Amino acid sequence: MVFDALGPYRIEHRLAAGGMAEVFVARRLGPHGFQKRVALKRILPQHARDAEFVGMFIDEARLAARLEHPGIVSVFDFGEHDGALFMAMEMVDGTTVGRLLRTVSSRRETVPLGPALHVALEAASALAYAHELTDERGKPLHIVHRDVSPANLLLDRRGRVKLTDFGIARCRTTTQRTDDGHIRGKLGYMSPEQVVGDEVDAKSDVFTLGVVLAELLIAEPLFSAGADLEVLLQIRNVDLTSLRRAGTHLPRDVMSLLQWVLTADPEGRPSAARLEHTLRDILTRRGELGRGARGLALLLERLDLIPRQSKPEEDDDAAGRPTFLVELDESAPAPSNTRALLQRLSVDPPATYELRFLDGGIEGPVAYAEMVRRIVTGELPVGTKVRKDQSAEFMSAHGMPELRRYLDSKALQWGPSGPPRGAHRRGMLHGGRLLRQAHAIVDGRHTGALHLWDGPRQKRIYYREGRPDFVASNIEAELLGAFLVDTGEIMPMELEMALAMLPRYGGRLGDALVGLGILRPMTLFHAVSAQVRARYLDAFRWKSGQWAYVAGEEHQEETIPLREDGHELLLQAARMTEPEQMGVALEPLANQPLSLRPGAPPRLATYRLPRTWEQLLVGLDGSVTARGVLARELSRPDGLAVEEVQRALYFAVSCDLIDAA
Repeated sequence: MVFDALGPYRIEHRLAAGGMAEVFVARRLGPHGFQKRVALKRILPQHARDAEFVGMFIDEARLAARLEHPGIVSVFDFGEHDGALFMAMEMVDGTTVGRLLRTVSSRRETVPLGPALHVALEAASALAYAHELTDERGKPLHIVHRDVSPANLLLDRRGRVKLTDFGIARCRTTTQRTDDGHIRGKLGYMSPEQVVGDEVDAKSDVFTLGVVLAELLIAEPLFSAGADLEVLLQIRNVDLTSLRRAGTHLPRDVMSLLQWVLTADPEGRPSAARLEHTLRDILTRRGELGRGARGLALLLERLDLIPRQSKPEEDDDAAGRPTFLVELDESAPAPSNTRALLQRLSVDPPATYELRFLDGGIEGPVAYAEMVRRIVTGELPVGTKVRKDQSAEFMSAHGMPELRRYLDSKALQWGPSGPPRGAHRRGMLHGGRLLRQAHAIVDGRHTGALHLWDGPRQKRIYYREGRPDFVASNIEAELLGAFLVDTGEIMPMELEMALAMLPRYGGRLGDALVGLGILRPMTLFHAVSAQVRARYLDAFRWKSGQWAYVAGEEHQEETIPLREDGHELLLQAARMTEPEQMGVALEPLANQPLSLRPGAPPRLATYRLPRTWEQLLVGLDGSVTARGVLARELSRPDGLAVEEVQRALYFAVSCDLIDAA
């Protein structure tokens, strides 16, 4: 649909487009020659009938109408024309921080310290105002912008800075439409808590503003190396390697400020108001306060960033790094068009391998994906020699870079099934005994590896300070590709295409899936976390086998955090244990009086137990046996089912919460 006008506004041309709306340059015409140039934001036609998008657009307009600050783009009007919602906003004649970053980077320059700090100061002032805004009764609105990125920081001809686009902002008065577990924001400009899906507050905006300031000063992305999943991991880990490498020219006070703002823990960061105050102090000490706007305007003019044409080019303003804008509608299926995917595949013939075993036997050709599968499941016999494309002599697979990544990984090396060297403790898995061992590691905040084996299947659970950190498994059904197909994230055909492209992506299936457009980065991020969680909890289903614990053993794999902590996962592990295994564990307690251990009640909250479980355990005073507890619950109209009683007692015994006389 093409518009010449929206309500009383005459459209001149489209200025920009994003995932939810598009922005036009327009004029409001009135009597006696009155006219005002505005930026007109209209919800995209494909979202005009979507209740969620319409609601978000209305929320943005309502919120923007409350914001009256010189550093925030003003909203003058809100209306509807032929079913299309629009809002009229202040027209900022200038450019964006995103364009500024791209320009200085292409010229191998950096933004001078004064103008860079001026941008941060003005943005911090705008954020401080928004964060501290209250309603008519003085009650805080708790506004969080959630998308403080270079594209949303506008720079006008006079060097003034304007924060815009509260489209995905959170506010106490908005309908909680974006609280669906999906991540909102631009890749590269998120806080660690945004990446892992935790609740965000105003400190998240402070972190992302810190990212923008750092990029202004080093003229390169702060989080950018590698594929999209790696960027998310860099943010989660607050990897400041780029800042330390490219920021050696920065003054000590500025570097200290950046490290403060870019603290991983939100509690350790300053508020926006505190950041504004600190930036003002730094500028004052350097004699730059009050000169930033003029310096910025001169810089924009020198770089030819001030619009000089009557009709600026249309721009979607991607910012700094060619960022991936996380879709607002994450529930939509990932691309699965066969033709589109095939067009992305390399026309080069795939690499194949020949294997020569110790007994002299030769097998081939073997595809790269099959080689990787055999390595990570331990099916490649020790001493096997390999050659590629029949073009060389047989050699050790360690000599091939594309295979070395797996062979050199300590966590992925699988020897014969049996106890590992250096084991400090070991035992049998029968009778649900794994939960007791896991609890000892979690509760003691130990670091080490719990090895499990049962015939050919093996698993290693790596703990770091009591928290499950990584789970290695040689079980083929637990490989990432099989997990994604089994959970419905991708189709088998899509997995096959990604496997065919593994060499191009360094053997990393996740990177191939994202690179081909099969999965979005955030979908992959959470899927990998879910895969590790599933691997961990599956271990508590084992009915046979052995375990051994090696204290201090660590892995070198990149990890993605699990949402629950170690104690909460113990509760989930108890829920996974088979009833007959719980019965074996509880049999010795059948006729023994049970009592809650002294000091145990405060600890119960750590596990986030169901209220019914907690009530049952608190009621254990040494006067009733396990069988008595079961009989008592069965006699009550609202009592727990037999299996729930068993599971609660099994959990409490395994976690040393109750004593048996």
